[in-house]
Amino acid sequence: MPELPEVEAARRAVEAHCVGRRIVRCVVADDAKVVVAAAGRVGFERAMVGRTIVAARRKGKNLWLRLDAPPFPSFQFGMAGAIYIKGVPVTKSVVSSTDEWPSKYSKFFVELDDGLEFSFTDKRRFARVRLFEDPETVPPISELGPDALFEPMSVDNFVDSLSGKKMGIKALLLDQSFISGIGNWIADEVLYQSRIHPLQIASTLSRESCEALHRSIHEVVKYAVEVDADCDRFPEEWLFHHRWGKKPGKVNGKKIEFITAGGRTTAYVPQLQKLIGLRSSKSVVANPEQVAENDDAKEIETDPEDADNLNTRKRVATSKVVRGKQNRGAAGAGSRKRKNGVGKQKSSEDGNEDDKETAEPNKVSTNSKGENADPVRRSSRNTSKPRQSH
Repeated sequence: MPELPEVEAARRAVEAHCVGRRIVRCVVADDAKVVVAAAGRVGFERAMVGRTIVAARRKGKNLWLRLDAPPFPSFQFGMAGAIYIKGVPVTKSVVSSTDEWPSKYSKFFVELDDGLEFSFTDKRRFARVRLFEDPETVPPISELGPDALFEPMSVDNFVDSLSGKKMGIKALLLDQSFISGIGNWIADEVLYQSRIHPLQIASTLSRESCEALHRSIHEVVKYAVEVDADCDRFPEEWLFHHRWGKKPGKVNGKKIEFITAGGRTTAYVPQLQKLIGLRSSKSVVANPEQVAENDDAKEIETDPEDADNLNTRKRVATSKVVRGKQNRGAAGAGSRKRKNGVGKQKSSEDGNEDDKETAEPNKVSTNSKGENADPVRRSSRNTSKPRQSH
């Protein structure tokens, strides 16, 4: 799932290879869930053609392009959003001559005046592609807190801010209105390195712990960005290498355990990250309407700044609670009927799964000669399970 380092790597790649180039062709997918534009798909495309890219900007997990005139395209990466530039490495990915291009998951595709092409893709359809007159002045970007890389808090401001937060520290770090750009793996990493339990109430942290956390955020984010989010180059002693899949394991000889914190699957090391105080231990009790399904096969990990994704998570949790109550009620009624000699009650299920998101990608493509012909758009239903990535 892309976090600040992955999005910053994409921004730097676009800045290095696309700034100063004019857009000669644009194809936007016919996918109203991902592409949000009052002008519609066709209006979006027309607004791009002929414009020159003058800068690539980022805040948190959002990236946008500044053109020589508004409006500007904005990309919220969600769970699986990614930038691909044909023939250019972005993070660890590079489009080769044998790859499908543009991908059937492409949501925004452009060709530049020097022949370079790039695409924003999304397999899971939790990303958002928007068109704004000024992206920084409207949600979601206007609602973000200071960027963890570009706008780091001072130590004193960070300590003062934590002192007034009566919530678990992991949940607070995931709140994009507090600090933008920190996602699930970064939150786990900085808490592990600063020896803080994910459920510890933020306001109960000592100044020493706050300073350690401030330092860890700076060091982890800076290092991950410096290596272009290439996880193979992350230090071996990082929790990152051992936290995936909720499988039993150890990091530096210490056992890793998994809990839910801030509605997210959370890896931590109990031997080093101890929960301090009775007050903080009470926060283990969770509201089922605020916790997403945590099974690896169905887990919906969302961007806290994305209201649509948050609502999806709440619907999943709520439907589970309601269905559980209904099943218990039905079972009780059946038991009473059998006791009264009425006979066995036949049970049934509707067979529908909880709010499962199904990707319905739209393909954009060029002709075999790469000419500026109208692309062919097609919709296909993706039934294969997406490859899990870090």
